[in-house]
Amino acid sequence: MNDFAREWLHAWNTHDLEAIMTHYAPDIVFYSPFIQQINNDPTGCIRGKEALKAYFKRGLDAYPELYFEPYHVLDGVHSVVIYYKSVKEMLSTEMMVLNEDGKVCEVRAHYTAA
Repeated sequence: MNDFAREWLHAWNTHDLEAIMTHYAPDIVFYSPFIQQINNDPTGCIRGKEALKAYFKRGLDAYPELYFEPYHVLDGVHSVVIYYKSVKEMLSTEMMVLNEDGKVCEVRAHYTAA
């Protein structure tokens, strides 16, 4: 597992919101079906780091038992895909595009029931 994925998973699994946010660029664009549910937003999209932080805070509050169990990390060109077990035993992948500073500038999250 690469360092980025290990640090990202650790931040999430310790529920350290500030550590989580260090992985994201200020101009992040984040797509997730959970945005549709938690934010009641049919677009499923959040733009900007502050809006993303507020969404993550709501998610951590909604799922206090949250723990990501990693299965695979796939490295790409300026990108990474993390495949893991998420909340409610759901399987998840997050495809993350990394900018020149190694920060996540776009995410496409996908979920399915286990």
